[in-house]
Amino acid sequence: MKQQDEGLKRKIGVFGLSANIVNIIIGSGIFVLPAIVASYLGASSIIAYIFCGLLMAMVMLCFAEAGSKVTDTGGPYTYIETALGDYAGFIGGFFAVGSNLFADAAVSNALVNIIASAYPVFENGLPRFIFLFILFYGLVYVNVIGIKQGIGLVKFNTMVKLVPLILLIAIGFKDVSISNLYIQHMPSFKTLSETSLILFFAFQGCETGIIVGGEVVNPKRTIPRAILISITIVIVVYILIQTISQGVLGDALPNFTSAPLAETARVVFGNFGYLLLTIGAVISMFGYMSGTILNSPRIVYALARDKVIPIKALSRIHKSFATPHIAIIIYATIGFILAVSGSFEQLAVIASSSMLCLYLGVALAVMKFRKSKKDYVGGFQIPGGWTVPILAIIIILYVLSSLPVNEIIGTILFIVILTILFIIIKTMKKKGSD
Repeated sequence: MKQQDEGLKRKIGVFGLSANIVNIIIGSGIFVLPAIVASYLGASSIIAYIFCGLLMAMVMLCFAEAGSKVTDTGGPYTYIETALGDYAGFIGGFFAVGSNLFADAAVSNALVNIIASAYPVFENGLPRFIFLFILFYGLVYVNVIGIKQGIGLVKFNTMVKLVPLILLIAIGFKDVSISNLYIQHMPSFKTLSETSLILFFAFQGCETGIIVGGEVVNPKRTIPRAILISITIVIVVYILIQTISQGVLGDALPNFTSAPLAETARVVFGNFGYLLLTIGAVISMFGYMSGTILNSPRIVYALARDKVIPIKALSRIHKSFATPHIAIIIYATIGFILAVSGSFEQLAVIASSSMLCLYLGVALAVMKFRKSKKDYVGGFQIPGGWTVPILAIIIILYVLSSLPVNEIIGTILFIVILTILFIIIKTMKKKGSD
């Protein structure tokens, strides 16, 4: 396949890409969701983690196959557009950008909220505004000056954020009570799907981590390896974290919705543990933000590169730094506006449902690639034929069915608006070429 990313440099290897994906996925969710999940399922919470883990494993396998065949920058948007055409790519691209923007705004709000718990001056007003401004535009500067600097920051954040989690896992087992892990009854399918929809926020991120496909060394091999390494790490860490939290706090876990891991660490390590996990949460959220400002603007760049968005400036590559600098600045500006005008809860729900729709598109893209073997030979292929993409589609539709009616209606209206916009842009392009 012809490479379209003229001017971008391939500098990211397996370790860098794996760190990038893990950094995005292990963001803010795992530091707050264990208590919320436990409030729904109690000791059977582990079942929701396994369910979401299996779903994400299948989705990531779809990403691995698609990413080994379409290696341009743009991630899921590029896969969907290449396999399913301009219209599907247009819808998928906007879902990708929109879900990431809402997720970024949600995590940045969670980050400033944690800072505000220690320093109330940041709760609202001008100090909160200034904090968010420095956060977004400081990361813009780092990522505009070069992919090497951006991915270097991601690697550092990934290693640092994992340290407190690994310490909690390694030492926390001594305080686990087996009785707290006893599953008294299995959850209903309805409860499981509702809980999984909430928990899903902690698992999303692979699609963002591989957007830098046009800057990956030997992408046909690097992308599948990095995806498989990262999903294995995430699933293992998440299951162990929930096990430790449930095993240590038991029925009290749902009472600590603001900082369940910090409370678990207080029991395991004392007050030092509470401080350690609080700092870990801050670092994790900052790491997520550094990773998403590195990756997500590449979708905007790809949409403009392919003339899906008719704004040529967004596809420009900086002559000195070889980065899509205008796309980075515009993306961060929109994210900043959303961050100062919304809350974590509102933004996280929108991000999750949008991302599931995007995953559905990637699974369908893999099936289309399978039908077009002659054009997309080589690269990674999921074992088991059609089983994985079909199962992924079924489970995604099952989880989406748990959305409240108003959110389903909102999603449909969003697609209708995008469809109208697509028709308008296509008509304008046709008139311009006549």
